[in-house]
Parts: sequence; C-alpha cells; structure tokens
Amino acid sequence: MDAHPRRWSRRALLAGLAAASVPAWATIAPRPELVAWLPGARLLGEGRLNFYGLRVYDIRLWVGEGFVSERFAQSPLALEIEYARALPGRRIAERALAEMQRIAPIPSAQGAAWLAAMQQAFPDVNAGERLTGLLRPGEGVRFLHNERLRADIVDAAFASAFFAIWLSPKTSEPKLRLALLGNSA
Repeated sequence: MDAHPRRWSRRALLAGLAAASVPAWATIAPRPELVAWLPGARLLGEGRLNFYGLRVYDIRLWVGEGFVSERFAQSPLALEIEYARALPGRRIAERALAEMQRIAPIPSAQGAAWLAAMQQAFPDVNAGERLTGLLRPGEGVRFLHNERLRADIVDAAFASAFFAIWLSPKTSEPKLRLALLGNSA
C-alpha cells in the first residue's frame, strides 16, 4: 500500500501531461506515395470536417521545407483527405468549385472548365478512401486517389484557388484552417 497516494497521483498526472504535450499527428510518417511526390514531407496539421454533426472527412496538410502559410501557393505541399462516407466525385467537384467561387470571383467560362477538370479528376469515393492534392507551385496540381495518380491539372491559377479552399484566410472553415496550419496562422 502506498503511503503517499497524492504523490503517485500527481506523478501519473504529470506523466500524462508530458505525453499529451506531443500531438499525436507529430509522429505520423507520410505515406510512401506522398514521399515520392513531395520529398521531405512533414505533417504540419490535421483536422476534421463535420457537416450537421456528421463526419465528412479527415484532412492532413503535408509541407516541405520553407513553407509559409501566407504564401502557400508558392510552396510544394499536399492535402490528404480521407473520406468518412461515400460521395460521388461529381458532388465533390461541385462543392470545390462553389468554395473556390466563395473565396474569389471566377469567370463563368473558367469555372466551367475547372469544374469539368475536377469531375474528371475526382472519382466516386467510399469511406476510408483518400484523395490527395499535390500543389506544384507555378505549374498546377496533381491528384492521387489512394496511392494512384488520377490526374494532373496544369493550371497555376486553378491550383492556387483549389488549395485556398482550406488555406486562405477567407475559407468557410477557419477552425479547420488553423488546425491544418498547426494553429500557427
């Protein structure tokens, strides 16, 4: 029997706090396909999107050296989205375009072209599947479905607008943005 139960409780509490001070995501290694496209990738932050209490997806932001959130479109990065439910690719594309238009005006012809490109790039997804967008600064974006290359969209303006959905200060999900940026924005 311990003569000093408070000391042991305090010690256990301090050990728990020390373990909790290192975020769980800090130890997550990038997937092999991500390393191939984004050498030196490190996880900056992650979050979850819920809609009316239902989990839609978990998202992670992977960055390389020199990433600066205010100039995100100038740095190689990857956004990895793991879906919690089945969604048609067409709906994912439509929602993405609506979010892009909410952040900045897009001429209708350009919006139609971007929507068509996203509809080709985004397959229907099931729970547990991942779509990953890899920003190639000044060039465009590469999309992976799980581990496989799905599409390359060679359009720097599209790439910037697409990643702004989550990384722009004008995002519709500011708490998610802060979580992705490791609360450093």
